[in-house]
Amino acid sequence: MNVKNFILAGIIGGIADFLLGWLFYGILFRDYFGGGDPNLSFIFAGCMSFGFLMSYIYNALTTLNALAGGAKVGAGIGVFTGLMENFFRSSMEANPNFQMMAMDVAICILMGAGVGAAVALTIGALSKKQAV
Repeated sequence: MNVKNFILAGIIGGIADFLLGWLFYGILFRDYFGGGDPNLSFIFAGCMSFGFLMSYIYNALTTLNALAGGAKVGAGIGVFTGLMENFFRSSMEANPNFQMMAMDVAICILMGAGVGAAVALTIGALSKKQAV
């Protein structure tokens, strides 16, 4: 695995996740999901973690380096991370809100596709640059 590609794609993926989260959770669905004042440092750290997870998967385990493939695999990862997050979060609630869970999983799919596309495009661009 190329460490430089891993780090740069992870940073780009983390930033993409942060911006998509701001769009979905901070603007479009702010009132739907509570609209409190979250700790942005922890949110940014979580977004960077997800970006590096995607970068690791794409760099070490696949040969993804294009928009469509990156988005498709990212959406698949988004399904499972969204389900995992929501099942764990709902395990502590007496009456889970299944409509909110479904909405959050849908958002996770879209965000996973966006982050996956960003990571794959970054890897593709870096790979072309190194081949020259």
